[in-house]
Amino acid sequence: MTQLLIAAGGGGDVIGTTLVHRALHGDEPAVVLSYAWERLVVDPLPGPRSARDFTRLRPLTPSVSRITADSAALAPGGSTLPRLAAELPVTLGLLDPYGGVTQLARQIAETAERYDVDEVEVVDVGGDVFARGDEPTLLSPLPDALVIAACATAGVRATLHLAGPGLDCEIPEHDLLPGLGTDYFTLTEDDTTCVEHVFAWHPSEASALLVAAARGRRGGCVVRDTGRPVVLTDASPRVYRRSIQQVLDRNRLAGALCSRAVDTLDEAERVSRDVCGFSELQRERDLSSRPDALGSPDGSVTEAMRRLDPWLARLRTDDAQARYVTFRCVAEGLGLTGDAARALRARLISQRPQQYAAPLFAL
Repeated sequence: MTQLLIAAGGGGDVIGTTLVHRALHGDEPAVVLSYAWERLVVDPLPGPRSARDFTRLRPLTPSVSRITADSAALAPGGSTLPRLAAELPVTLGLLDPYGGVTQLARQIAETAERYDVDEVEVVDVGGDVFARGDEPTLLSPLPDALVIAACATAGVRATLHLAGPGLDCEIPEHDLLPGLGTDYFTLTEDDTTCVEHVFAWHPSEASALLVAAARGRRGGCVVRDTGRPVVLTDASPRVYRRSIQQVLDRNRLAGALCSRAVDTLDEAERVSRDVCGFSELQRERDLSSRPDALGSPDGSVTEAMRRLDPWLARLRTDDAQARYVTFRCVAEGLGLTGDAARALRARLISQRPQQYAAPLFAL
């Protein structure tokens, strides 16, 4: 039987969703629906990409396009989804949020009918989907809230799987756990074999932390865009189950999007401003206009290696709790992105194998 899952946040959540599917269903076939909504280091254009922004898509349903290894984002946009489609053992379908909750609900309902599934499994890595909306550390509530509202609107049976509480650097683990209950399972190292290879090129930090936790890593890990390490604990490899109604009862943005039946992304952004007090889309627009937003894809790996040890020493001095750092944080901290970042990662693994704590780098 084919399973239907939704990567609630887009981007790297496809990796975590594939990992959760493997743990739950083994080698059963799966369709994973995902936004093409990624960090600016991957896609320099703010906001999500629609089907019009890709070439060589294939139909999955009348309103959902399938992303394959042959698909490609139209320049200057970018997307990791075509390569993930080539390397992950799942079928990828593109969620297009420009028609708001109404269009997303139709896409989900059509796919559920197409594959005759009894339940849709929504996966979020980190847990911002379970935010109230007023947390000071909340950064990106809109993609997840749209998915939750769309599942409720579609009328399909759906369950949230919240993987790795706190690993997305938004809502801390200690704030999430009291509301998550005791219905969970724990990912293991064996579950990670289907996804661990993608971190050779994919910049996702939350999914990398989830894999590291499943492989038994514990302790603080320094990531990009935060002044504090993310601490890997015994709760980090857990996947908590909650009903969509339980999420709606807590997530005020999802509830507002659902009740207002928004039918454009612009309207959804206005609701986000009303409920949360900010727009992550506007934040992306502001960041994309900064000349330093994307780092230097042509930086010197040799020069970065010369500056590596003093840079690592500063990390250890700043926080004695830190034991690891993500490869993305290393590369961007030394001014590298793109091919240069991947070359730096390969050189670090080759020249310092004792510090390779897959998929992280040990301090």
